[in-house]
Amino acid sequence: MILSYRWRTAKRPRPDRKLLTAAMLRAAECCFLPLEREWGLEVDFVGDRAMTRANAELVGHEGTTDVITLSYFDSDEPVFDGDTAIELIVCVDAAIREGATRPEGYAGELMLYLVHGLLHSSGEDDLTDEAARSMRRRESEVLDELRKTFDFSAIFPE
Repeated sequence: MILSYRWRTAKRPRPDRKLLTAAMLRAAECCFLPLEREWGLEVDFVGDRAMTRANAELVGHEGTTDVITLSYFDSDEPVFDGDTAIELIVCVDAAIREGATRPEGYAGELMLYLVHGLLHSSGEDDLTDEAARSMRRRESEVLDELRKTFDFSAIFPE
């Protein structure tokens, strides 16, 4: 997996590239994504305004959201080595707001959004109550595994 990201907000410092890359590789492994090939993961960290635009243009929904996942693994076209297979758009403003109410704060919230997006890319969905419960369980499992190795606040400093 080849990670590239764009940090499009000045509200928080940029993430630690080395730690973020390592954590995302481990998360992709825990989400059972195919790591036998070199596919690309692109992450765009944005604020509310950019997320609202993306949500309208890409999903057809109004307002902001936490993460949008575009996965090309289930496309009619094959994913070749070097191709972008997953694009995640992550809302930093949402993580700041939601993180203020959660024990792991902003950094834990960003990791949750990244894991959520990867789980969608691996075929999980949260469209029904049962599927949502399964998604929450898988999120917890993957985040618990990541916590064994990574300090989320070192990846995403405040």
